Amino acid sequence: MLLITRRVGEKIMVGDDVVVHVMEIVGNTVRVGIEAPRSTPVYREEIWHAVRDENRAAAHAAPVEFPSPAKA
Repeated sequence: MLLITRRVGEKIMVGDDVVVHVMEIVGNTVRVGIEAPRSTPVYREEIWHAVRDENRAAAHAAPVEFPSPAKA
């Protein structure tokens, strides 16, 4: 893990396309802004875990059988 110390108003570059802005620090809370291409998903960690778990559950779900269409 890379540890970087930043002040309010400073930025961190992640690759060529992602910029993390340090917006505000209040007590032990840091507010960051993230600029990333639309193709790069950005989630809070807890949301990312929930999405991953849902995707895994959907991948392992039994297939649903739909009724055959009626012949005319």
